[in-house]
Amino acid sequence: MTDMHYKAASYSHVGMVRKINEDACLELTWDGLWAVADGMGGHAAGDYVSSLAVDSLRQLPLLHNLGDVAQAVRDTLTRVNASVRSETSRRGVAMMGSTVVVLAARGARAVGLWAGDSRLYRLRDGQLARLSHDHSYVQELQDSGLLSEAEARVHPRGNIVTRAIGVEEHLDLQTVDLHVAPGDTYLLCSDGLNKTAEDHEIADVLGHADPYQVVRSLVHLGLTRGAPDNITAVVVKANR
Repeated sequence: MTDMHYKAASYSHVGMVRKINEDACLELTWDGLWAVADGMGGHAAGDYVSSLAVDSLRQLPLLHNLGDVAQAVRDTLTRVNASVRSETSRRGVAMMGSTVVVLAARGARAVGLWAGDSRLYRLRDGQLARLSHDHSYVQELQDSGLLSEAEARVHPRGNIVTRAIGVEEHLDLQTVDLHVAPGDTYLLCSDGLNKTAEDHEIADVLGHADPYQVVRSLVHLGLTRGAPDNITAVVVKANR
């Protein structure tokens, strides 16, 4: 990672309504690996699943080839998926699950991997782009033209995801390959943030230089809106 320098910070808050924080996050900047997992609300032990996913990623060895890193993330989360499904059966509950979004970077190349509706954004030259595409019921309605983004934000079935750790026997991670430019800012977040803050507000906050202040400000923004869900943000800034 000699040709790109990364700075990052993370922050997670239980929010104003929930009793338990079912979010978990990973900030391994030296290893070029970051993640957010959101235990699925309403299901048994969502915090167990999100923590298991993050802790398992934390154990990955340092690999220098980005393709090897991406494959290691896939293999690790596939094992977590199998473990969660086994534990779900052992406990005799209907479902245990978690969304996940991962960013891995080596030099000026990066890859995003995700399942569910935790998101990956990039701010470049003041323009915010969503790099991930939600695997959710309301996203499918949006894709079909039946729902606007504003309507999706408040839809009563907005918590239903179509892909996540523990949901199906096979974990289907979507990926995006990225070229990192100096000055880029990346945001990984649980849906507790993007359902309370609009994209232009997120972009304004991401423009600040200090990642630690950015994550604190993003979470605070959600809290001022009542924060009905847990809120987690990981911010990664790239510079030469």
